[in-house]
Amino acid sequence: MMISTLGIYSFKNNATDAKTSFASYYHDKFNGRKTASGEIFSNSKLTAAHRTLPFGTVVKVTNLRTGKSVEVKINDRGPFHSSRALDITKAAFNEIGDHNNGTMPIEYEIVD
Repeated sequence: MMISTLGIYSFKNNATDAKTSFASYYHDKFNGRKTASGEIFSNSKLTAAHRTLPFGTVVKVTNLRTGKSVEVKINDRGPFHSSRALDITKAAFNEIGDHNNGTMPIEYEIVD
């Protein structure tokens, strides 16, 4: 019994494990509005929205097409679309991809 319990425990997902999903970026109409954390939103900053991660969490986001990465701070809630894990600012999106594509496949992991 002890071996099977330890075996199951070793396969549990860790919150810091890298995950894959899709990311989109914020529309400019949100500039100047308050985020869920109370910060003022700016598309020129490196921030993001996630449904459950605590505000202030730093996440490394890697574009799976280009291999480029950027670190963003979670300061908002969303996205509210089941196929996407993150909404990131245009500045963050453009560091690792082209915002003309609208969405990108990503890997993301908690840094801090």
